[in-house]
Amino acid sequence: MNFTRRLYHRFSSLVHELAKFGSIGALAFLLDTSLLNLFNVVVGLGPLTSKVIATTISTTFAYAGNRYWTFRHREQSGLRREYFLFFLLNGIALLFGMLTIGFTTYTLGLHDALSFNIANIVGVGLGTLFRYWSYKKWVFLEATDPIPVELPEGGVKQDR
Repeated sequence: MNFTRRLYHRFSSLVHELAKFGSIGALAFLLDTSLLNLFNVVVGLGPLTSKVIATTISTTFAYAGNRYWTFRHREQSGLRREYFLFFLLNGIALLFGMLTIGFTTYTLGLHDALSFNIANIVGVGLGTLFRYWSYKKWVFLEATDPIPVELPEGGVKQDR
């Protein structure tokens, strides 16, 4: 039991960060997939145009969730810098989705909704691995000063 407790304490911040990242990612995935199918199937914009529009909207949601919840404990290096890098890296990750959807639709000639959604899921999965790694490396940087976990000894001083 002592080993398990030490292991948990050692990796607890990573586990919590991954859980938050996964929660935001799951919601962004639902938003992306819903919009993707709406734009492609209902509106008829085409698979690649639909993917770009849906990803742009879901990426904006994901940025807000990751900045203000998942990685809020990390240093903030400016909204413009973070937002630019976030969208640049999501643009690279979007290529995974574009390639899998494009390959499925145009190379394999599969135009049914099931094949389209499976290709999207594969692309999103590959993009997610890239995004988690790149966000930690370049967007949401480690804090230079440790963030206090609890109040200092003696509590808060009050004016008298």
